[in-house]
Amino acid sequence: MKVLVTGGSGFIGSHIVEKLLDLGVAVRVLDIDGRADARVEVFEGDVADPDLTAAAVSGVDAVCHQAARVGLGVDFGDVRGYVASNDTGTAILLDALWRRSFQGRLVLAGSMVIYGDGRSRCPVHAIVTPGPRRPDDLDTGNFEALCPTPGCGRMVTWAPVAEDTPPDPRNIYAATKLHQEHLCTVYGRETGATVVCLRYHNVYGPRMPRDTPYAGVASIFRSALEVGRPPQVFEDGCQTRDFVHVRDVARANVLALTSASVASGAYNIASGDPHTVGDMATALAGAFGTGMTPVINGRWRLGDVRHIVASPARAAAELGFRAEIGFAEGMAEFAAAPLRV
Repeated sequence: MKVLVTGGSGFIGSHIVEKLLDLGVAVRVLDIDGRADARVEVFEGDVADPDLTAAAVSGVDAVCHQAARVGLGVDFGDVRGYVASNDTGTAILLDALWRRSFQGRLVLAGSMVIYGDGRSRCPVHAIVTPGPRRPDDLDTGNFEALCPTPGCGRMVTWAPVAEDTPPDPRNIYAATKLHQEHLCTVYGRETGATVVCLRYHNVYGPRMPRDTPYAGVASIFRSALEVGRPPQVFEDGCQTRDFVHVRDVARANVLALTSASVASGAYNIASGDPHTVGDMATALAGAFGTGMTPVINGRWRLGDVRHIVASPARAAAELGFRAEIGFAEGMAEFAAAPLRV
């Protein structure tokens, strides 16, 4: 078996490559960064290069598409870059697969950001889908989402998001990740290929990129601690997320690529053990061992959602995936782990 991993030199991709190699799988990497394990065949360049991508897909049995521009971006001015990397890059990959009549397994790195605020529970109206929060409320420190039922407006609490929850992307990155899913799903229907979308929740761990406007919150906190600054926590720190370790995410990809049988569709990849962003900042600061404590600064970003927590039930039942690395263990390791430049 030969697997192409796009973005295979990156944060998540490099861990997937390692696990595939450990199983004796032949691996080919297509990445703009040519750094990779010496046992890997490397195609150095951008997935948006049609000739390079056509060469990279030749002769492979499965594709693991990790290459993407990540993070929420700075503002709408990032739109062209996100669309070029995520939408156009995926289209070029799929076109290359189409031209060689590929019917193998295609695994896509999806994201929980497509859900927006997902599912919430109103004390009166049960399960609801809150709309975007209003800037006026955020400015005055009213961070919780509200019931959208006319005449209600009560604060809601989070409920687990299943894969059939209607998408509600709230920022450019989310919109492009949803479009990637749509493109890959159409490819699967047209060709009969098995297309598996793994919707990652908040991934963290060794080799995470250093602090940039596009890095995840765990990386931003870790980078601050490394230079002697306390983590700056937005809102009131009570935003709820599911933090899942990168080695667990890599294992989910390997299951999706190599299991004897897997159904096409979307799967939440999460730990099943949600925590607040404040919990994460506190755990990371404590594990770092400097005595610093996080600063709750009350700032906010319009594209952020209040709570997003997954139901991992489908991945457990159909992929056999259950996270193995606990929150405290993972944060303690991450505090000492090297970051990527």
